[in-house]
Amino acid sequence: MTLDRSLDRRARLGTVLAVTALVLAACTGGGAGSSGAGGDGADGGGGGDAAGYPDREITFVVPFSEGGPTDTVTRLIAGPMGEALGQQIVVQNVEGAGGTVAAGQVAQAEADGYTVLMHHIGMSTAPALYGEDLAYDPLEDFEMIGLVTEVPMTIIGASDFEPNTMEEFVQYVTDNADTVTPAHAGVGAASHLCGLLIQDALGVELTFAPYEGTGPAMDDLLGGQVDFMCDQTTNTTSPIQAGSVKPYAVTTPERVESLSDVPTTEEEGYPEIQVGVWHGLYVPAGTPDGVVQALTEALQQALTDQNVIDTLAGLGATPVSEDQATPDGHRQRLQEQIDLWTPIIEESGAGA
Repeated sequence: MTLDRSLDRRARLGTVLAVTALVLAACTGGGAGSSGAGGDGADGGGGGDAAGYPDREITFVVPFSEGGPTDTVTRLIAGPMGEALGQQIVVQNVEGAGGTVAAGQVAQAEADGYTVLMHHIGMSTAPALYGEDLAYDPLEDFEMIGLVTEVPMTIIGASDFEPNTMEEFVQYVTDNADTVTPAHAGVGAASHLCGLLIQDALGVELTFAPYEGTGPAMDDLLGGQVDFMCDQTTNTTSPIQAGSVKPYAVTTPERVESLSDVPTTEEEGYPEIQVGVWHGLYVPAGTPDGVVQALTEALQQALTDQNVIDTLAGLGATPVSEDQATPDGHRQRLQEQIDLWTPIIEESGAGA
């Protein structure tokens, strides 16, 4: 990276953060998107020695809406991680721009371990989607704590959407590509990537309805304002089981135990529509090694918590293996996913 580019990125981060500060001022005043005090590291010093860490509450920043799948996973592990660390972890939802507002905020926070980002596959798609406008570098501006979970996705339709099976879905969307309305959680979100794969597999061009998170997108799907969407099983299992939405397929090679009646896209003849969602924890670059290690150990402990395991299983998800819940395992996955999605996104012409 050139010095000029690095300085440009830092300048853009400053602009992003100035706007974000106004948003957070409103959120911390009692808005629904915050479940505790914000933590930008301003109180209690910078990222010096790791001795005594942590000695105050830690903030986990979620880039999407409260009640969405990433928020669900974050809140699930926050409790046992806080117990392992001996401090409370509060969760703060900072929405906007496909998760890049929150990521930009955390990249510029004090490198002291008190501001932690939970992000998903969107961390790997942002460089291709935003290019030079991206205010941070996912590989250079963060330290990785470890991966958290692997979550399958499902293709689901509104209860009044005409098709009832994957075969009928394909035919209907192909015949009505100009009028159907698919939803996604924002450019670069997993739901958007899945939608691009559907569009490519069916050879159609769709007009997507973007939302700031799958929570509001799901609300409108349940209300019939949009026709279909892809979403993680952490968000779709309950409405599928309740009959509130129509399931067409899961986007993984194997069926999901909690949704055993739902076929895979491969079974239905569309193996190219395969995408799973991984989540990981990040802290700003320069965070002391001892702090990173403490967070990694707390994460690994949380992933062995029986309530975490059982809850994820009920949502069709699984914790990652211990070697993936490490900085090295996390960094390797992020690099692999950047390499995978960059040409797909560039070929599709998608962009923020």
